[in-house]
Amino acid sequence: MENRFSRTELLLGKSAMEKLKNSRVAVFGIGGVGGYTVEALVRSGVGAVDIVDSDKVCLTNLNRQIIATESSIGKYKVDVMRERIRDINPEAEVNVYKCFYLPETRHEFDFSQYSYVVDAVDTVTAKIQLVMDAKEAGVPIISSMGAGNKLDPAAFQVADIYKTSVCPLAKVMRRELKKRGIKKLKVVYSQELPLTPAWEEDPDCREAQEAGAAGPASGARRALPGSVAFVPSVAGLIIAGEVIKDLVKS
Repeated sequence: MENRFSRTELLLGKSAMEKLKNSRVAVFGIGGVGGYTVEALVRSGVGAVDIVDSDKVCLTNLNRQIIATESSIGKYKVDVMRERIRDINPEAEVNVYKCFYLPETRHEFDFSQYSYVVDAVDTVTAKIQLVMDAKEAGVPIISSMGAGNKLDPAAFQVADIYKTSVCPLAKVMRRELKKRGIKKLKVVYSQELPLTPAWEEDPDCREAQEAGAAGPASGARRALPGSVAFVPSVAGLIIAGEVIKDLVKS
């Protein structure tokens, strides 16, 4: 009998689809990368997703974020994403968290319930905390490195963090994770040298996207990275593909 996942089942098989249906994946950051990751996971048959982001959709998201439309501006990203998920698969379980993940908010999450964790956030502090908490719980995690200021979607690679090069964010993460005794981490990163964007600050849509940013509450002035529709989306889809493959073979 045909269903919404019939075409996927032709490639993965019934047993794999059952695994995906019984999986719960947490995606932290529902922006240019994370939004596409969530959508691909749900369209692949993942039965439960936790989506975590404190931001609202703003005008400058329209060029690259799958949830960003004129009608969604001003709405919480996780609320918009939840509605998309329900339109794709009404049977999917969706848990929404309107917060920014930091050491101060980690108590709101029980990592032991997750089958997989996706780090699609933009700040080093949050990324490190996510990796530490996932590793402590014994849950697989994949992290997105820098996707801003890039134009070549074909430059992305999947690798261990200690085998990365070129990416400035990956360099920072290697140093900080080594200090904390983390010996491996699967990441998606770009080997393209980042471009230098024109300096601009958007007071109505602050996105802490630079490596080392303290988070949305820091109040620091920072340059917003440039971005296009066809780079972060590719990173998000690559991440989703890695998650699906790992869940199926687990």
